[in-house]
Amino acid sequence: MKVIDLHCDALMKLAYAKGKLSYSNAEELDTNKTRLQQGDVMVQAFAIFIDPDIKSDQKFQAALDQVYYFKNEVIGKNPEMKQITKWQDFNRLKENEIGAMLTLEGVDAIGNDLQKLSILHELGVLSVGLTWNNANLAADGAGEERGAGLTSFGKEIVSFNNDHKILTDVSHLCENAFWDVIEVAKYPIASHSNAKEICNHVRNLSDQQAKAMFEKNGLVHVVYCPPFVKEDGNATLSDLIKHIDHFCSLGGVKQIGFGSDFDGISTKVEKLENSAMYQNLINELLKYYSEEQVRGFAYQNFIDHLPE
Repeated sequence: MKVIDLHCDALMKLAYAKGKLSYSNAEELDTNKTRLQQGDVMVQAFAIFIDPDIKSDQKFQAALDQVYYFKNEVIGKNPEMKQITKWQDFNRLKENEIGAMLTLEGVDAIGNDLQKLSILHELGVLSVGLTWNNANLAADGAGEERGAGLTSFGKEIVSFNNDHKILTDVSHLCENAFWDVIEVAKYPIASHSNAKEICNHVRNLSDQQAKAMFEKNGLVHVVYCPPFVKEDGNATLSDLIKHIDHFCSLGGVKQIGFGSDFDGISTKVEKLENSAMYQNLINELLKYYSEEQVRGFAYQNFIDHLPE
C-alpha cells in the first residue's frame, strides 16, 4: 500500500555531511531513496530544521543550504524523485515516481522578515511549523516554560500561510500557541504528534486539542519517536497503533496520517526502524481496520484534505 510521510529530517543529516552522503542509498539515512522504494512511500516530506545553536544571522543561510541539498542531492541526482511545489502535483505523480515536498520546522531562520518566508515558499515550502521546542519571534514552543501564545508576527505568518494555501503545523507549539493557531489558521496540521492520553509527553496532543483539530478539518499525523509513543521508550507497532485507535475514538478516522520523524530520532519503534519497513505497519493495521480505513491513514486522508 502506498504511503505519504509528512516528516523526516534527512536534510539536516545531508547538510551536516556537507555532500559526503549519497541520498540514493546512504546507510545513515532512514529515508534514503532505496528505503522509500522498498517501503512503497509515494510522497516524503523533508523538513528544513535549523539547530537552535546556530547564530541568528546565520540561520537563513543554513535553511538555504538545506534547500540546496534537497534540490541537488535528493531531486537532482535521483530522477525518480519529483519535487512537489503545488498541491495539484500530488495527482500528477506517476507509478514509479516518489514525490518530495519541503516543509519548515520552526521559523527561526526568517527572524522577523516575512520576505524570507516568501522566498522559502517560492523554493517549494508547503507546510510551516512556527516553532521547534524553543521560543522564537512567532510563538513559544512545547519546551518553553513560559508557554506564551502567538505574537503579532506569528499571526502574520499564519495569515501568510492562509493566503498562500500553506499548511500551518502545530506539532511543536506550546498549548497556548496551539489554541491561537486553531483560532486563525485555515489549514492546520500536526505533522508528527501522538495522543497525550496514551503517552503523557509534552509533545503530544490532549484530547481537547485533537478534537479541535478534527473539528477544524485539520490532520493529525502520528509520530514514531518512541518516547512519544510509550512513556518507557520501548515501543512496538501495537503501542503506536494505540494512538491511532485513540484518535479514531475522538472522531479522527478520516484525518489521521503518518509523520515518522525518521532521521530525527535516535531510537526506533520495533519493526519500524526505517522507511523500508513501512509495510510492517500497514500489515499490522490491516488486522484491526478495513482496507479503506488503512488506505486513509497511509495516504488518502491527506490527499482528501489538500488545500484547494
